[in-house]
Amino acid sequence: MAKKSTGSTRAGRWERQPGPEPYRCFIPAPLPPMPPLELSEGLQLAQDRATKALARLDGMAAVLPNPGLILYTYVRKEAVLSSQIEGTQSSLSDLLLHENKQAPGVPDADVKEVSNYVAAMEHGLKRLNDGFPMSLRLIREIHGVLLKGTRGGDKRPGELRSSQNWIGGTRPGNAVYVPPPPHEVLPAMGALEKFIHGEPVQTPTLIKTGLVHAQFESIHPFLDGNGRVGRLLIPLMLHNEGALTYPLLYLSLYFKQRRTQYYDALMRVRMDGKWEEWLAFYLAGVEEVAQEANETAEKLVRLFGGDRRRIEALGKKASSSAFKLHGLLEKHCLVSLAFAQSKLSLSLPTVILAMTRLQKLGIVKEISGKRRKQVFA
Repeated sequence: MAKKSTGSTRAGRWERQPGPEPYRCFIPAPLPPMPPLELSEGLQLAQDRATKALARLDGMAAVLPNPGLILYTYVRKEAVLSSQIEGTQSSLSDLLLHENKQAPGVPDADVKEVSNYVAAMEHGLKRLNDGFPMSLRLIREIHGVLLKGTRGGDKRPGELRSSQNWIGGTRPGNAVYVPPPPHEVLPAMGALEKFIHGEPVQTPTLIKTGLVHAQFESIHPFLDGNGRVGRLLIPLMLHNEGALTYPLLYLSLYFKQRRTQYYDALMRVRMDGKWEEWLAFYLAGVEEVAQEANETAEKLVRLFGGDRRRIEALGKKASSSAFKLHGLLEKHCLVSLAFAQSKLSLSLPTVILAMTRLQKLGIVKEISGKRRKQVFA
């Protein structure tokens, strides 16, 4: 990790704060960076590759029979990964079981945080799709949904912080990084909101999302949940700016697998104004994750298509309820019999028979090992 510094860089300035134990905090300069970004040939190429990968992903989503099926699970996978970065132990199976109210035994505290992440993403998407602008108000709303009823519920959900926070260490004096003091938070977020809206200059979408994510993390405007909100901003902005029809790009796994590189790149922005280094790292992540998402979508389409052909071979009468159940499983890949009955409005014997047929075809399996309240994957 880079050493602490005083003075100014193109990314902002370091200020010494008085007190019994003085410490230095970072106050970000408004975006865009000044002097302007140097889009070298390598960085321009990275931007082009990321843009093309994103366009391929959006094109793939456009031809899917039901993009919502893939979006449903992708959002949940991202929720789990983003929350794991913050220390939760919940898995994707835990979340899916939690949403299936018939399934017991899932640790509530961790799963509630992950479930809130899904709710926060869905809230943001709905607001944007209803015409609400990408704004400080919406960011605060998303934060409020994220922290509601969780272990961070006492950390002023939806409210900008009014006290100093820090990253690493036990206090600001020995912290790895100290964001701006409370009185600088609202001005910094106000400037960030203007940049999101294209002021003072319009910025290419991918460059903009990379700059906004890093700037948000440097401001750290909330007492808790900053990392998760910062990661949520990326797909929400890409969707809002028309780069993605469906928010299918999530970078949490990329950041998690390269945690040290990620934090170091952010610190080099603050210490030395290395915006171009950060953007090269970020754009490489967009390209890699977009390619993986595209490949995953193609695999799911092939899998679902193969399943449907096998169900069709059962014959018209037998396949009717099996198709309905398979359609539910495409979206909720873990279900109980009671959950399936409630969602499909079928009788329990009909659901049991359809599930048995899918088991015999090797499409589902029972995973609870119980005779009652069974769960099928």
